[in-house]
Amino acid sequence: MAGVKLLGFWASPFSHRVIWALKLKGVSYEYIEEDLSNKSQLLIHNNPADKQIPVLIHGDKAVAESLVILEYIDETWPHNPLLPKGAYERATARFWIKFAVEKGATFYAFYNSNTGEEQEKATKETVEVLKIIEEEALGDEKFFGGEDIGLLDLVLGWFAHWFDIIEELVGVKVLDASKLPRLHAWTENFKEVPVIKENLPDRSKLLAYFKHKYFAHLPSLDN
Repeated sequence: MAGVKLLGFWASPFSHRVIWALKLKGVSYEYIEEDLSNKSQLLIHNNPADKQIPVLIHGDKAVAESLVILEYIDETWPHNPLLPKGAYERATARFWIKFAVEKGATFYAFYNSNTGEEQEKATKETVEVLKIIEEEALGDEKFFGGEDIGLLDLVLGWFAHWFDIIEELVGVKVLDASKLPRLHAWTENFKEVPVIKENLPDRSKLLAYFKHKYFAHLPSLDN
């Protein structure tokens, strides 16, 4: 089998969703940590278009962009499938993946909110999106993939570890058991899956990293 390498960054949920997929598939790979302030020639050579992580290198082939990589992994190693067998179910999963990606701006606005009215608006919009995901995509299932983790679970997996850190920085709790009970339960179930639990970045280290980034973008208090 051709060798597999993953170029990633320790704090990136996009890198971790690929790690989770490889682990679920049982694919052996070499992980290469990238310095995003001084990107390697290996990264630039294998993703010259935007020079972003993650990049999966499989033999002499390079695949960039986490969602594309996830589908490549699922098709290349078809055991333990991440997408459902039925065409309709696959289409539904892809719809919700697209929905989640398109709502990225809403979550980013929540992360960047730091004033009363702005924060209130961003929080309201974030809750509305999360409620739609809870009611329409998750429903009463344990995972978005049913009883087993699927592709949509991996895409939304950042809610289970990274979103809690964003809430702490912003000072607003959104994804809790009282407001979104089923989605909150999903985050707990997701983190307890051994493959996920064993491949999450250290929370204190992650908090320190995002705290530095968060306060760096806040407006100066001297003005």
